[in-house]
Amino acid sequence: MVECFALIPAAGSGSRMGRELPKQYLPLAGRPMLWHAVRTLAQHPRIRRVYVVLAAEDPHFPESDFSAFAPRLRVLRCGGQTRAASVRNGLRAMAEEVGAEDWVLVHDAARPCLRPHHVDALIAQVETDSVGGILAIPVADTLKRADAGGRIEATQPREGLWQAQTPQMFRHGLLLSALERATEAPTDEAGAVEALGLRPRLVEGDVLNLKVTWPRDLRLAELILRDAEAQT
Repeated sequence: MVECFALIPAAGSGSRMGRELPKQYLPLAGRPMLWHAVRTLAQHPRIRRVYVVLAAEDPHFPESDFSAFAPRLRVLRCGGQTRAASVRNGLRAMAEEVGAEDWVLVHDAARPCLRPHHVDALIAQVETDSVGGILAIPVADTLKRADAGGRIEATQPREGLWQAQTPQMFRHGLLLSALERATEAPTDEAGAVEALGLRPRLVEGDVLNLKVTWPRDLRLAELILRDAEAQT
């Protein structure tokens, strides 16, 4: 039986946040940011196990905060210099427990607002797909290309453009092969699969599944999480 697993690369430093503590551990709604993504995935009935990839010498991972997820959480200290390297190393480490045909949902540690319905939609639309797919949202705003001086050089048509999110869901064997063969580090898993000549499916998500990149994003993420808790 084909099963679903989750992989969260969390070996980065999050330098754009301008904090000494790596971004994935910044406090958010009373917990480390990483905790929120782990909770959603570890509690989802279709996810058998969640693997979190950390840097080998990471001293910040708070074991006690994640103890409630212990039966379904596995920490892998094999992070690489790039996201792609961390995912590749994590896939290698998972290989003894995960079959080549099993699905792996790779999710950003910096997307703490992932909700169960996002995971439901992705799995429902991708598990019968021959390639795999990703959560994404259609681009709604007008896009401008800037020149070196910070002035508008051109207006880009937005028709057919989507903004990639995570999770990104691919079979373990296919994704590992794609990352092993990549000559340059792709910025997401879909990019590695596209380089094989394949076309992943786009599954529409929503703006609530935001990525925390800048300090101002923390406040917005906290509002989203507090609102979600109030509705449960």
